[in-house]
Amino acid sequence: MTDQKNDIPRILIIAPSWVGDMVMSQTLFQLIKRRAQAQIDVLAPAYIVPLVKRMPEVHTVIPVDLKHGEWGFFKRYRIGKSLRALKYDQAIVLPNSFKSAFIPFFAGIPLRTGWRGEWRYGVLNDVRILDKQKFPLMIERFMALGLPKGSALKKPYSTPALSVSEDAVQNVTQRFQIQKKERQPVLAICPGAEYGPAKQWPPKHCAFIANALLDQGWNVWLFGSKKDQAAADLIMEQTQGRCGNWVGKTALGEAIDLLSLCSVVLTNDSGLMHVAAALNKPLIAIYGSSSPAFTPPLSEKAQIVSLKLPCSPCFKRTCPFGHYRCLNEITPEMILRRIAEIKSFE
Repeated sequence: MTDQKNDIPRILIIAPSWVGDMVMSQTLFQLIKRRAQAQIDVLAPAYIVPLVKRMPEVHTVIPVDLKHGEWGFFKRYRIGKSLRALKYDQAIVLPNSFKSAFIPFFAGIPLRTGWRGEWRYGVLNDVRILDKQKFPLMIERFMALGLPKGSALKKPYSTPALSVSEDAVQNVTQRFQIQKKERQPVLAICPGAEYGPAKQWPPKHCAFIANALLDQGWNVWLFGSKKDQAAADLIMEQTQGRCGNWVGKTALGEAIDLLSLCSVVLTNDSGLMHVAAALNKPLIAIYGSSSPAFTPPLSEKAQIVSLKLPCSPCFKRTCPFGHYRCLNEITPEMILRRIAEIKSFE
């Protein structure tokens, strides 16, 4: 980074904390680049930096050591003060929390744009009032902040597109000792869901899918964080350890690079679902308690599986009725048919 000012507008994006939201925010970066030859820097939680580095629109990503939900007033003041010399023209604050607007305020950035959120008048000076009917999609709410107040979004929208280099692929395959002959075909299973069990397809169903494809000569790789270890352990047990289990073993960047090698991705409504969509992978996304109406996977290769029961979407962490029908009644056979259809079109 440099403190030299030039004629190119410099925009600082305050990034969201969730992987899926971060992926969807790339649509904003694409819009900004289409409108003006601006320099886009992104201030992001440290763990999400590898994801941002795979977005070609971003000039510099600035990691911050702030935990999700941490107030950190004095820490935010120090970070903001350290950014003053960079002389940003505008900050766009994507999270809605009051505290997320502190850093650009302390950095003295002259134009600070964001949705009103937690009544952020003062710390933001370009406050937008969200019309949820006008902007029902998350990407629309992000992109609208890249336009002057009151401007209309023009369709078709761009979609996230992560860039994975050959060097990154080579490094990750060497680290996990993956031979070229082992790469095709590969089913990725992402069995976890950050929000809770009402978004998680039963791991035993994932194991059924894995066994069926392993018996057909596929490779099956499991992805997720350490929180998903119990689901991965069950799948490994029921497949006699035949899957490649990367759950809890990869950094986010490594997971992205490994997913880029996969033939089909099976996932719940999760951050990795959005990553797979941004890698343009054939994708089967299972929705239970949540709805694709707000944050769908943004890819023409994505297939959404939802039973659309009268009780869903409920957006609960656990099923209010205890039956989880929205997930349990999506059978493995239904998913196997989807996978067969994908392969038949290749």
